[in-house]
Amino acid sequence: MKYKVLIVDDEVSICEVLSDILADEGYQVRACQSGEEALELFPLFTPDVVLLDVWLGGIDGITTLQKLRAMDNTLGVIMMSGHGTIHTAVKATREGAYDFVEKPFAMEKVLISVKNFLQYRHTLNENASLRKTFNSKYRIVGSSPAIRQMQEVIKRAAPSNGRVLIQGENGTGKELIARNIHFGSRRAAGPFVAVNCAAIPENLIESELFGHEKGAFTGAAQKRQGKFELADGGTLFLDEIADMSLNTQAKVLRVLEDQMVVRLGGSEVFPVDVRIISASNKKLTELVQRGEFREDLYYRLNVIPIEIPPLRERHEDIEFLLNHFLEVICADEGVPRKTVSSQAIEVLLRYPWPGNVRELKNLVERLVIMVQDSTIDIGDLPEEYRQTEGDRSAGSLTGAVEGIDNFRQAREDFEKLFIAAKLRECEGNVTKAAELMEIDRVHLHKKIKQYGIK
Repeated sequence: MKYKVLIVDDEVSICEVLSDILADEGYQVRACQSGEEALELFPLFTPDVVLLDVWLGGIDGITTLQKLRAMDNTLGVIMMSGHGTIHTAVKATREGAYDFVEKPFAMEKVLISVKNFLQYRHTLNENASLRKTFNSKYRIVGSSPAIRQMQEVIKRAAPSNGRVLIQGENGTGKELIARNIHFGSRRAAGPFVAVNCAAIPENLIESELFGHEKGAFTGAAQKRQGKFELADGGTLFLDEIADMSLNTQAKVLRVLEDQMVVRLGGSEVFPVDVRIISASNKKLTELVQRGEFREDLYYRLNVIPIEIPPLRERHEDIEFLLNHFLEVICADEGVPRKTVSSQAIEVLLRYPWPGNVRELKNLVERLVIMVQDSTIDIGDLPEEYRQTEGDRSAGSLTGAVEGIDNFRQAREDFEKLFIAAKLRECEGNVTKAAELMEIDRVHLHKKIKQYGIK
């Protein structure tokens, strides 16, 4: 696709020179000598950029600019003048001109200005597309008082540079909240970089955050930017920050204080402008009291606290979330929109949702794929969702030990059932499951191997 450039100048020689050079650069070019002619030509040629002289016979350049922008307010207009003044440039900018170049101008300056506008427009279009996708996929859904209050906090917090600490159980949507804060901020055009501190081994977390130089450690074959550098001008989301070691916490604190990063194995200092949003599924105040999390870092991070309640405490949001996920997932899968029967909804409202919103989303995805009918009914729900409260509390255990008389066998069956349930709850993360069960991770690994749990 060739971009179109319209040149408007009453000097024929300038039109000819600009036309030749822009055509050589691959642009489709038209030229005219008056504002009146430009206004007639504009809807027929539909240019992407207009090079417009300020001083024209008939209607002047500023008036022409106003009329062109009235036709298309996304148009890139670059004003040209041999009698340029600060006053004229300011007036042109206020009327929507993208740039102002003085005659006699260097052709390189004109070409750069045209290219810069086209890149700027491309970025705007990309951001608009991302925002549209964001609004459909990352919308905070719900009508409960807790959700409304949280939305109000996000609305106030987002435009600031204040650090945010999000706390809530696994699956409640902490990254979703972080993304909403980022896209509602002045940094929305900048990067959003997420780091799961629990998923990165201790010996690699510093390299991941701060980067490293070539040869900094075994396996560092080339230099690498860290997440702080990659998030420069945007937002860095530190998920599960409670799993970060005290040593790494101290280094993160130093970066927050100085806004400077030094890569591992290097000495060069890199300034960074990053907003930090952190999240944890653990109570950081309790970890601070036990000496497992730095108090000074906690207060640095906890400028704006947000607590996400579990789904079991806001059942009025379940139906809203259910319909939202149905709409998004059906669209993603390219299938007609499905509905859920009122009887099935009643069953889902009684379920305690230990996996929170993530569990609900996964269930909807499963049902959209596996259920062929347009309506999802009770019989389509997995058995664990159809159990009553009484069944749920005793059924699994009863089924596990039914017909077993040997105490050791019953205990082992219960252990296997219990460990498998906790691993599902922690999405297969053995370290988290061990902490939740309050047992040593090595011991849990042995049990998983012993019982053949996958």
